[in-house]
Amino acid sequence: QKPKPVPTTAMAASLADAAAQEAKGDSAAAIRTYRSICIEASPSQANAQATEAAIAKLCALYTKQHDANALAKMLTELRPFFAVIPKAKTAKLVKNIIDAVAKVPNTTKLQVQLCREQAEWAKAEKRSFLRQRLELRLATLLLELCDYAPALTLITRLLTEVKRLDDKLLLVDIHLVESRVYHALRNVAKAKAALTASRTAANAIYVPPTVQAHIDMQSGVLQAEEKDYKTGYSYFFEAFEQLGALDENVLALRGLKYMLLCKVMGGQAHEVANIASTKGGVKYAGRDIDALKAVAAAHKARTLKDFEVAKKDYNDVLTSDAIVDGHLRVLYDDLLELNVMRLLEPYSRVDVSYVASQLELESGMVEAKISQMILDKKLDAVLDDAGVLKIFSEEASKGGYPDALDTIGNLDKVVSALFVRSAKLMAS
Repeated sequence: QKPKPVPTTAMAASLADAAAQEAKGDSAAAIRTYRSICIEASPSQANAQATEAAIAKLCALYTKQHDANALAKMLTELRPFFAVIPKAKTAKLVKNIIDAVAKVPNTTKLQVQLCREQAEWAKAEKRSFLRQRLELRLATLLLELCDYAPALTLITRLLTEVKRLDDKLLLVDIHLVESRVYHALRNVAKAKAALTASRTAANAIYVPPTVQAHIDMQSGVLQAEEKDYKTGYSYFFEAFEQLGALDENVLALRGLKYMLLCKVMGGQAHEVANIASTKGGVKYAGRDIDALKAVAAAHKARTLKDFEVAKKDYNDVLTSDAIVDGHLRVLYDDLLELNVMRLLEPYSRVDVSYVASQLELESGMVEAKISQMILDKKLDAVLDDAGVLKIFSEEASKGGYPDALDTIGNLDKVVSALFVRSAKLMAS
């Protein structure tokens, strides 16, 4: 038998009872009451408002308990209710429930599964609006899992479909995710092209401040990738200001981190402490900011040892963000090169193991770096099998060697000319 519709007044009373149970700390009883309202009762358009309120409260309780499986189960249990309410409200509720799952740590794979299941259901129910947004979210989650090929396939199909519908706002989001995927694949040219397409679509309509902040953030990332740290900083600053005003603290913190990173990479490490101590910076004080302040201090002192200490102390923070980690690898490489050159300057012959001991690094790492510098022609030297480096001075390289090469070249021309003449004589 189908459950009978619960009158609106009875639902309101049940909501009040559940709120009282929650206030007393009896979460189990509150969950049972909320479930009786939104899942066990017969779905009705008349009771939609009370049901939506119960769903929101139930999601909050499950999130607080980190019960992601219960949240996932709700999406299936609520389908009878979704059938009696407008499609736009259904899309909003599905989004809110998946957002609640996302607040539970380590649920990325579960979110992927939910997005796939709900997208299939939306396709079967001919709910294109919901399906397209679920597939976009799925592409974003695949990007987080570094599963780039399926993400690109999904984005390409979505773009073809959405361009026909001319849904500008959705196009902005799709191109933005596309740009992030191409950037992760180190294809900066296509990442910039996708970002330009996103900006073009955004200019034709009004976009929410959060979306504009995401566009600015991606613009900053691509500018930093091309080593234009000054322009990148300005984009990150714009994104940080907008996200801070919207109380999007997690994203605002990321914007502040990238601002500080641009200052370090741009050779302005001395400004990091000042930015972090401003009113906006103090609000987000914590390990993330302390990590970049430590890196800035090491870069300012030009010491590899301090840099290594900073990386070790804040490894969890610095390596969790792929963009920060990638730029710090470049920074470390540049700093190592600078220190090696400074140590080699007074020598014409030196043992690599001695250089490694002075830098307090492994000999193999230093030897590999010196070999790379020689191949890149940043260092005019020869490294023998015994690990001894022979460095040629500029004066020596400017002396007899170029002249000897010129002489050999001239001799080669003379011999070649004589060979041609002798060939002609033999032929005649």
